[in-house]
Amino acid sequence: MISKNQIKFIKSLSIKKNRVKAQLFVAEGEKIVNELLNSKFEIEHIYATKHFSRINSSQKSAITLVTDDELLKISGLMSPNNVLAIVKISQQELKKNTGITLVLDDVNDPGNLGTIIRMCDWFGVTQLICSKCTVDCYNPKAVQSAMGSLFRLNIKYLELTSYLADIDTSIYGAYMNGVGIKEQELPRQAHIVMGNEANGISESISMYITNKVSVKNIGNNAESLNVAIATSILLHEFCS
Repeated sequence: MISKNQIKFIKSLSIKKNRVKAQLFVAEGEKIVNELLNSKFEIEHIYATKHFSRINSSQKSAITLVTDDELLKISGLMSPNNVLAIVKISQQELKKNTGITLVLDDVNDPGNLGTIIRMCDWFGVTQLICSKCTVDCYNPKAVQSAMGSLFRLNIKYLELTSYLADIDTSIYGAYMNGVGIKEQELPRQAHIVMGNEANGISESISMYITNKVSVKNIGNNAESLNVAIATSILLHEFCS
């Protein structure tokens, strides 16, 4: 049996200020929670139905068995999938010399952020630097979109001007009018900056960009690329 106070608290974690205060976030669904169980993230509590296959192997975490109806009450999904975990927010250390580092300048959409996290994981990028105004990576939609890749990435929220001022690698920025990504030699140690969905890279960040790059428009009809798609193309070129 899950109490009304537990339901209220779990639902409150959909709001960033409550996640920050509690230092907790929600991860839902069998695939994501299975990835979580194989990670170094610390789990506060698991709420699972009897159908969750790994319930017996998860005894290191506190578990509450719930019915499908109870899971629906605490879930943020239209169709909950057997398990919901309350997870401690990881305090990660900034790493140096990680090869390709991706930098996000005020990316607002949690779905885009989650997809970008998956792309980093796919292409072997281990560190993601986000501006203070980039959407929270523990936003429920970002967690769902990342599909478990969140637990394998080092993600830091920093003041970008201060961070980029101390960088000694080349800093590439994605621009509509940049040099085509296919037209240049790309280093194995670099920072790649992706801008806001509507406004691109801000002026305060542009001064630190050493190389402007773009994904050239071949069809000449589409106005622009979604930031997550553009990121995946650039990471493919830098990392493959």
